[in-house]
Amino acid sequence: MAKVLVIGGTRFFGKHLVGKLVQQGHDVTIATRGQHDNPFDERVHHTILDRTNSGELREAFEDTVYDVVYDNICYTPKEAMELCAILNDHTTRLIFTSTMSVYDVDGNAKREEDFNALHYMYDLTPSQQYSYAEGKRQAEAVFEDYANFPVVAVRFPIVMGDDDYTNRLSYYVEHIAKGDAVEFLNLDAEMSFILADEAAAFLYWLAFSNVDGPINATANGTISMRELVERIETVVNRRATVIEGDSPYSIPASWYMVNDKAQQAGFQFSHLDDWLTPLIEKLSK
Repeated sequence: MAKVLVIGGTRFFGKHLVGKLVQQGHDVTIATRGQHDNPFDERVHHTILDRTNSGELREAFEDTVYDVVYDNICYTPKEAMELCAILNDHTTRLIFTSTMSVYDVDGNAKREEDFNALHYMYDLTPSQQYSYAEGKRQAEAVFEDYANFPVVAVRFPIVMGDDDYTNRLSYYVEHIAKGDAVEFLNLDAEMSFILADEAAAFLYWLAFSNVDGPINATANGTISMRELVERIETVVNRRATVIEGDSPYSIPASWYMVNDKAQQAGFQFSHLDDWLTPLIEKLSK
């Protein structure tokens, strides 16, 4: 049984992850802002705090040693630095949820070496504002510099699922079903995706593997936005009206990753064709 801390764990794939940890009998603490119900009740320890408040983090965790810590909600280099200061000598492994957004959208398949956080510059000014992508890049760089424990930076593409609170895929399904226009910049652009339950399974697997450093985690296969629209059209039995513009999956060029490092380490991913159409069907009901 491992002693595990999950920072963020009551929504989407974080919730799926905690469910897997609890099911396998691990001693799990979740740390959240308390804005969403704890679906695990007494099966987990639940600490309510502000992730951005280093004092609250220190008070809650500096006297406890964890086998594994998951940080699903670190978005800035300052948050990463403060977590290292608290967890150094208090954990044996950190699994940080990063993103495919650390890679440029340039039409090329992305491998881990295409973004090297080791020598990447970061700014720890508290008031500094970052885009989502830049915050994650700099957080990876800080973990490289400050952590005295192994860190895995999991680079996920957009995560899909019927409980996705961002409703990104639902946006297209609902708009096309109603006859409303959907916006794209490039229908031929291809993307990577992963299903929420598989993202959680991968995070769980990492806790007990010897993998460290950056790692891409994506379902096998890519899909163009044109094909995605066609699949939705087939399910909802309605032709889409497509216009030029911004929307959740509107990108100027292909943007996808390869998962060779993870598969060579022993994790076997699904193919997105195994679950994408059934997911669209579920969202259309």
